[in-house]
Amino acid sequence: MPKSINLTCAALFLLAVMGNSSHAANYTADIHYFKLPTPQPVQTGDQIEVLELFWYGCPHCYELEPTIEKWLTNKPKNAAYVRMPAILRDTWAFHARVYFTFEAMDMEDKLHASFFDELHKRKNRIRNKEQLIPFLEANGVPKDRFFDTYDSFAVDSKVRHSQLMSGKYATTGVPTMIVDGKYRATATSAGGHEKLMDLVNFLVTKAAKERQ
Repeated sequence: MPKSINLTCAALFLLAVMGNSSHAANYTADIHYFKLPTPQPVQTGDQIEVLELFWYGCPHCYELEPTIEKWLTNKPKNAAYVRMPAILRDTWAFHARVYFTFEAMDMEDKLHASFFDELHKRKNRIRNKEQLIPFLEANGVPKDRFFDTYDSFAVDSKVRHSQLMSGKYATTGVPTMIVDGKYRATATSAGGHEKLMDLVNFLVTKAAKERQ
């Protein structure tokens, strides 16, 4: 191989390395992401937990949904995605209870996106159990079974846990991503939805290295 081609290949390799380094360096602690004062336990075992704190009433959470769905099709293999409804105000507890009821009934995949659409696409502001009934009927959800689960001890425990963890994650808004129980990032800190998921990938790699 001619010497000039060798030099060109070496130069391209160096540029690639520099590009990767600068990409990583663009993510700065206390600017783009924040380390929690106290790391919190994760529920994903050997996989790096990527936990989204959301609220059904939040338009920004709704807007982030397609980006998360896209990310899930190509997420890092060592990452596991978890949703948790945040409770930063007492009024958020109702929507958190609705989500945990979907989950307990094993209907989260069917109803999560539909409930978001009901609130934001169809502008149906559901704030109590009575207002929830038409949505349940339209989606073929047995009312009696739903409300029995809604009022259950298991769902009540999850709501209390969510309220506790919302404080421990030290977030002031949603959507917020928590990576491996110790790094917090938002679309605002990252610079947009797509950049947020790039930052999540960066933090997954960082957390995996730190586990070693």
